[in-house]
Amino acid sequence: MKSTKPITKDQRPNQRLFVSSDLSSDVLVTLEEGQAHYLVHVLRLSLGVQVLVFNGRDGEWLAELKSISKKSATMQVSQQTRPQDYPADLTLYLAPVKGDRTDFIVEKATELGVAHIRPVLTDRTIVRKLNQDRLSARAVEAAEQCGRLSVPEVAPPVPLSALLCAKMTECVVLFADEAGGCPSIQVALADRPLKVGLLIGPEGGFTPTERRALRACSHIRPVSLGPRILRADTACYAGLVLIQNCWGDWAYSLSCNKA
Repeated sequence: MKSTKPITKDQRPNQRLFVSSDLSSDVLVTLEEGQAHYLVHVLRLSLGVQVLVFNGRDGEWLAELKSISKKSATMQVSQQTRPQDYPADLTLYLAPVKGDRTDFIVEKATELGVAHIRPVLTDRTIVRKLNQDRLSARAVEAAEQCGRLSVPEVAPPVPLSALLCAKMTECVVLFADEAGGCPSIQVALADRPLKVGLLIGPEGGFTPTERRALRACSHIRPVSLGPRILRADTACYAGLVLIQNCWGDWAYSLSCNKA
């Protein structure tokens, strides 16, 4: 069994790095060229400096920068600082939005603890193509910054019909229906489903046809995000916070703090 040696706040390195390699005591990790450049030339770290590394499978580990070359660097893994945890099975389904707002949604959704990000193309979706590599890199950067031990998967865009036709078990998808007259997220999740998704529409919202189709699906529930009409990106953040607070890992943390 892997040992986890607690380290104090003062002992924790400031830098965290996501790696694809398996992690265990005394493993030597070879960094990719981009990561090596970031550590050495951007952060200006020198040999012997320690950073925290994680891969989404083996927890978080201390690692020491052992060698530097022109296109790579190696790190010696020493002790595990945190065992692997897993986020609540929460998926964000979002219609991509204009400008760099989709990038910010991915970043903030990562910080808010989603496990999966699924772009969805609706009738009113303006942005139809996404740079998936860039969005995945944004998720990695956010995971490194916020201290989580996993990185959400960013999937390629799919049409809304794929979500409507999906056969989901033990999963409830909430869709923010700006038409009004819908229950709150807390009421919609009162039965505590094992998996939850949040669907946020595009600028201009869902069409009446889409709204009828969504309401006709047994695994999709309309919800309200409050008395005001929110921009698509604001609706993502508000919905995820409400879900985490009453169903996800925020609710668990609050109950632990009260115990």
